[in-house]
Amino acid sequence: MAEDLQRNFRSAYYEKVGFRGVEEKKSLEILLKDNPLDVEKLSTFSQRFPLPSMYRIHVWKVLLGILPPHSDSHALVGGYRREQYNDIREALEVMRYVDSSTPSTDVFLRMFQLESQVLPRCSETTAPDEENEDFLSIGRSMEEIVDDPIDCYWLIKCFVNQFQAKFGDSIPHLPKSLEHYLSQEEPRLLRHLKNTGALAQLPYSLWFRRCFAGCLPESSLQRVWDKVISGSCKVLVFVALEILLSYNNMLLGISRPEGVAKLLCNVSKRQHNIATLLPTFPPVKPHSNVSLSDTTGEH
Repeated sequence: MAEDLQRNFRSAYYEKVGFRGVEEKKSLEILLKDNPLDVEKLSTFSQRFPLPSMYRIHVWKVLLGILPPHSDSHALVGGYRREQYNDIREALEVMRYVDSSTPSTDVFLRMFQLESQVLPRCSETTAPDEENEDFLSIGRSMEEIVDDPIDCYWLIKCFVNQFQAKFGDSIPHLPKSLEHYLSQEEPRLLRHLKNTGALAQLPYSLWFRRCFAGCLPESSLQRVWDKVISGSCKVLVFVALEILLSYNNMLLGISRPEGVAKLLCNVSKRQHNIATLLPTFPPVKPHSNVSLSDTTGEH
């Protein structure tokens, strides 16, 4: 009891003086000392708090199954991952699918296709379809976050696979969920989007299939992906909601659907505060009926 009171006092003090993340960083460091790592606790932590940048990639790798819970096996498994990466890339080079001039994200896509047994014949390669474009978009954003190409490939691959396995059936329902929350927060904006035909043309693929890759600034995207990787796809709805609310006045002044889509597809050039809102999602108004538990469900 005394220890809990001391911890609560420290947390309140740190937050009061502007160091909200100090206690959270210490808590994460304690979790990372466990052997084996408690994946469920790491997932819960990632749902509740933004991951410190120095630990983010490591936690992502554990949550995505790239590294096992047993810390003493990390070096061994990391070596296997590196060997597998090199073998797959070498095979593609021998088959002349890639060479030294091939963009890294294109290499990652071919590697993913080969591992998934859907690699097309060289003579049949065409422009990427929508699913491949989703992969490439996530890949380009991951490349901005992760320096090591081997880590980058494994994170992209496992992120895409986990997202599809966990949330593939939920993705088609996310636009309806967004419409529901928008009706609670800004019914006037919802009516406007419906009346102008813009609601059906919102960039749902960019938001919900690519998890905002290429849409949000890197610092914001990392925090969104913390939540997605740790088991929540509904956070995507609340990020989309916050974007719509942030541009409420501008959107009300646009009457053409293509104008709405153009504005919302270029958030990264304008929006800089999404990351600061994530720890307190969902937003927004004091009278809102949205509960915090909505952000953590696998719905």
